[in-house]
Amino acid sequence: MTSFILRVAAAVALLGAGLVHADLYLHGYRALAVIGPAFLLQAAASLALAVLLPCTDLLLLRLAAAGAAGGALVGFVLSRTVGLFGFTESGLQPAPEALLSVIAEFAVLALLTADVLYRKRLNR
Repeated sequence: MTSFILRVAAAVALLGAGLVHADLYLHGYRALAVIGPAFLLQAAASLALAVLLPCTDLLLLRLAAAGAAGGALVGFVLSRTVGLFGFTESGLQPAPEALLSVIAEFAVLALLTADVLYRKRLNR
């Protein structure tokens, strides 16, 4: 039962991250070449994975969810350091969306890691 709860919690966090990306896409980012479509793809993937994650215990699905969250975090860091496809931002702008997204994506990674470790401990 704990694995299911961890997957549901990760799905909720992934849903939150996806909604933030969708909101940013709708409110300005869609006008940005490459970045706009990337935000739309990130939102769609996050929302789809959030729906599927509680439904199955497939490792591949958990890896895909972790990849979506981790990929978004990598994009966030790149956009604030070297730039990403010519796009740069600074700090936690736009506020509060940047911070909410980062928190949600770290939560996804932490919850999915906890799930894998929990399942590994059960299989000993």
